[in-house]
Amino acid sequence: MAIHKKEEFTQKEQDLANFAKAMSHPARISILKVLAQRNQCICGEIVELLPLAQSTVSQHLKELKTAGLITGTIDGPRSCYCINWKAFEKFNAEFNFLFAKLKVNNEKACC
Repeated sequence: MAIHKKEEFTQKEQDLANFAKAMSHPARISILKVLAQRNQCICGEIVELLPLAQSTVSQHLKELKTAGLITGTIDGPRSCYCINWKAFEKFNAEFNFLFAKLKVNNEKACC
């Protein structure tokens, strides 16, 4: 039975990679900026602010929500989203730890 290569990595490594993947599109960065400015936002308002179709914005919102970076509620035809700051704090700490560890391990100039 074949195993997924992903399973060979720690859960923390997988979580950091998923976070980075969720953040890897400029539209998602723009969505997060809008949510941070308004503290919560209706999906339709995000669509009005970005040069993207409603279906595209919805797909990006879904990716951010799946990664745990935003939370959302659906109330009839309206969807309300906000940033999950606890998730950002967690990943910020984990990335800072990773970068500090990489730097310590590479104090000697290699190039």
